[in-house]
Amino acid sequence: MTQLCFDFQAEAAVVPTPRQHRGQMAYLAGLAAEDQVVTHYRQRGYETCEARWRGRAGEIDLILRHPSLSGFVFVEVKQSKTFDRALQHLGHRQQRRLLHAAQEYLGACSAGQLADMRFDVALVDGIGDISILEGVFFDA
Repeated sequence: MTQLCFDFQAEAAVVPTPRQHRGQMAYLAGLAAEDQVVTHYRQRGYETCEARWRGRAGEIDLILRHPSLSGFVFVEVKQSKTFDRALQHLGHRQQRRLLHAAQEYLGACSAGQLADMRFDVALVDGIGDISILEGVFFDA
C-alpha cells in the first residue's frame, strides 16, 4: 500500500471569480479601444499628451493636442447596437467631473486655461469600428 504525501506549504492556485474575469476583460477591452482611438487621432494630426490621466477631480481617458486645441476624449466601448445608448453612460455628473478634471489639467500646463478645448466622445464597437463625436458637450 502506498502512502499519500501532501505539501501543505504549497501556494494554492488563485482562480478568478466570474466577476473578476469580466472586470479584467472590460479593462483589457478599454485599453485596446483607447489604443485604436489614439491611432485614429494621430492619423488626423493630433499628438497624445496623456492617456488615463487622473487628477483630484477624476480621470480623463485621452488628452490630445492639435496646434491650438486641447482635446479631451471619453472612450466608450459600446456593447449596444446604437450610439445613443452608449452616450447615456456620459451623464451630467460625469460631464461636470470631466470638465473639472480638464480645468485641473490645463491649470498645470504652460498654455493654461486660455487654451481652446473640446470634449469628444469616441465610441468603439465590438469589431473595432470607431465613431468620433466631436464637441459633444461644453463646446468651447
